[in-house]
Amino acid sequence: MASHTLVRPRVGWLALAVCLLVTTVAAFSAAFASRTSAEFYALLDKPAWAPPAWLFGPVWSVLYLLMAVAAWRVWRANGLRAARAPLGWYVVQLALNALWTWLFFVWRDGPWATVEVLVLWAAIAVTAVLFRRRDTIAAGLLLPYLVWVSFASALTISVWQRNPALL
Repeated sequence: MASHTLVRPRVGWLALAVCLLVTTVAAFSAAFASRTSAEFYALLDKPAWAPPAWLFGPVWSVLYLLMAVAAWRVWRANGLRAARAPLGWYVVQLALNALWTWLFFVWRDGPWATVEVLVLWAAIAVTAVLFRRRDTIAAGLLLPYLVWVSFASALTISVWQRNPALL
């Protein structure tokens, strides 16, 4: 059951700043890796249901914000020591999230990007389950991310299969 004992307000704001910072570092790593992704994405044979390139930035911005708030809620509700395991998983899935962008757009490795996105999905699911045990709203904030990565997994597989010479 989720604990609802809150840490001191000042610590709560510090926790929010740390969660935003850690999440932003992962987001910037992915953004750096995808700086030429629009051009590469335009070259790819994509399924009809693939979103336009311009949509990814706004979607990821919202998802990263939701993720940071979710991590903050878990930290704030439980304290850092009690939240160490779920926040550890949070950091792991953030690293996997950034790694996918490097695999797909920089190294253009379709097979590994496909394996990695499936591992990322599992890491997000584990994180959501661990967050749910501490704060149900935090777990709910991860659901749009899990849905988007489910979609991204299907898109990764489809694009890789359609573009074996490029990926």
